[in-house]
Amino acid sequence: MTLSYMFAALLFILGVRRLRSPETARSGNSLAAIGMAIALGVTLLDQRIVSYWEILVGVAIGSVIGYVSAVRVPMTAMPQMVAAFNGVGGGAVAFIALAEFYQIHIGQVAGDRADVFFILAGILIGSVSFAGSAIAYVKLEELFLAGSVTFPYQKVANAGLLGAAVLLGINALAGGPLPLLSVWLVFLIALTLGVLLVIPIGGADMPIVISLLNAFTGLAAAMSGFLLSNEVLIIAGALVGASGTILTRLMSSSLGRPLNKIIFAGVGASPPAAAKKEEDEKPVNSVTPEDVAAVLNYDADSVIIVPGYGLAVAQAQTLAAELVEVLERKGKVVRFAIHPVAGRMPGHMNVLLAEADVPYDKLLDLEEINADFPETDAVIVVGANDVVNPAAKDPNLDSPISGMPVLDVESARRVIFIKRSLSPGFAGVDNPLFYQEKTMMLFADARQGLQDVIAALKESG
Repeated sequence: MTLSYMFAALLFILGVRRLRSPETARSGNSLAAIGMAIALGVTLLDQRIVSYWEILVGVAIGSVIGYVSAVRVPMTAMPQMVAAFNGVGGGAVAFIALAEFYQIHIGQVAGDRADVFFILAGILIGSVSFAGSAIAYVKLEELFLAGSVTFPYQKVANAGLLGAAVLLGINALAGGPLPLLSVWLVFLIALTLGVLLVIPIGGADMPIVISLLNAFTGLAAAMSGFLLSNEVLIIAGALVGASGTILTRLMSSSLGRPLNKIIFAGVGASPPAAAKKEEDEKPVNSVTPEDVAAVLNYDADSVIIVPGYGLAVAQAQTLAAELVEVLERKGKVVRFAIHPVAGRMPGHMNVLLAEADVPYDKLLDLEEINADFPETDAVIVVGANDVVNPAAKDPNLDSPISGMPVLDVESARRVIFIKRSLSPGFAGVDNPLFYQEKTMMLFADARQGLQDVIAALKESG
């Protein structure tokens, strides 16, 4: 059994390694899936299993839910699905830990203080992940709790709840009075903490929160592995926890803000209504698809396309790929600039464009392409705002995106926005680039706008 677990763990590690590149990500995902199948198969041979029927019923129900969800979910809703599945993992760990403590409490199984410690850690971390992921899901789905939700003394309340959970955990660990009640209270407090930690987070920072909660679930799973003496669960949980932590730090650096500011400060609120009214009165250069086609035909030899969440919502990735083909037939050099937090989860734009068979070498990240914008004739921004907003670099402006590294599209000779309106992006910050003379605003959703521009390019020969 141990050798099988080690082999499964090796496949996990190789799978995670291959997820680093879009070219190898599919095979990496397959390797990890094979490793998980081996781990599950070997675990089912464990002599401690009491009822295979209950396990099979659970597997059947979970498989149906997972398959239906994976097939039906659109790419635009992938962040919500990741949050939901991540929350389910955290919740599973918390309930397993609760069940284990109950068995120890009634004397059904033996347990020492190390076991109780892992139980408490699994309950605390898993419950925070479960509740936080649930809130992330409803915020991303825009069901309720949109924007940044704060209240007076929120940080004090969070600190008080965490302190209470620690004291109750110490009571249970030391064998104090009412240990079972203490553990249940830790569970309820952790659920409340998960909610309170995520409700202040605005849309611009949601990719980071998803990564952090993913790390929490991995850590909770590792705690569960120690509790159950299951090597593969320890390794898999540690891998998820470590990779989630690394990704969280990378995303935090991409936003240009310390992680503690993201987690403990309410962000994402929209600008005041009066400010929006003043912005709406600014003149803009509204253009037609024919105007855009003329610029691309005669004034642009080098073109960079910046995709955003609007492209994902409109499912316009195949049209973006078609635009590249049309422009390249005209002798233009075309590339994509991918911001680390474009969309609502890391790698969102890369997955969309790979789905449309855009060559991987055309997908360049912020560090690779930012220096090229001053030498670029035209930039086409499709359904993006925050990741190209120069307001992020304004030292006199305190906003949800202040300090966030952005794509320097304002340095290009011409900037073309395909956008439905002048409404600010997910972070609620108006973009001064909309009102510059060199900016062309094609007001349309990503799909219709790209279709019209492609048609105009083809008609112009």
